[in-house]
Amino acid sequence: MKKSIQYLSILMSFLIISCSSIRVSNDYDSQIDFSKYKTYAFSKKGIDKAQINDLDKKRILKAIEVELSSIGFRKNAINPDVIISIFTGTDQQINVYNPQSLGYGFGPWYDFNYNSTSRGVLFIDIVDNVKNQLVWQGIGKGYLSENNSKKEKQIKAFVNKILLQYPNN
Repeated sequence: MKKSIQYLSILMSFLIISCSSIRVSNDYDSQIDFSKYKTYAFSKKGIDKAQINDLDKKRILKAIEVELSSIGFRKNAINPDVIISIFTGTDQQINVYNPQSLGYGFGPWYDFNYNSTSRGVLFIDIVDNVKNQLVWQGIGKGYLSENNSKKEKQIKAFVNKILLQYPNN
């Protein structure tokens, strides 16, 4: 019994580690000179349609602001060069139980720690404001913990990995 608990703990650790990876891809118009884009604004209509709670929306938008600032963009709600929109989705939820022995009495007693993760998809769209056309799209797929203390860090990592794909001419 003790060996099976050890194997279960190892399997759960492997599952949690493998779930932490984020896969990214992107697509863009290769005819665009991306160096001309310097300012951005968020699409309220697009953000409102994202099917996540408002706290996670704020986390995503803040992470996007930080990343865009690091590559030279500045926010401009009046006349931005590009409009940023996000789309989200989850397509799988995994519940992980991590048993921990509490000792022996008439038999082993275990405390099951419950962790829930969801496989999520985050799309970040960048639309040319003048032409009103999509010029770049970044996509991140990976697992997010339902634990709030981990979620903010994971969202930052998602956004960072996606926006690292943005072409800086």
